[in-house]
Amino acid sequence: MDIRSLNAAQNYAGARPATQADPDHSGMVQGLKASFQDFASTLKHSEQMSQTAMVGQADPHALVQALAQTELAVETAVIVRNKVVEAYQEILRMPV
Repeated sequence: MDIRSLNAAQNYAGARPATQADPDHSGMVQGLKASFQDFASTLKHSEQMSQTAMVGQADPHALVQALAQTELAVETAVIVRNKVVEAYQEILRMPV
C-alpha cells in the first residue's frame, strides 16, 4: 500500500464519525434549551423592571440597561430566525 492510499484511508476513517448521525443530540439540545431559557429570563427581567419603574421604585439606569438587553436579545432571535428561514428556502430550491 502506498503512502497516498494509506493517508486517504486514515482521513476517511477520521471523517466518518463526523458524517454519522448522533442519536443522542444531547449537546445540541442542551445548548438550545439554555439559549431559550436565557432569552425568556431576559424578557422576564425586563418586564419586571418596567413594572417597578412604572410605580417609581426602580433606578432609571437599571431600566435602560434591562431594555437594552431585551432589545439585543430580540434582535439576536430575529437574526437567527432569518438564517433558519433562509436555510430552509435554500433547501427547497435544491433539485430533487
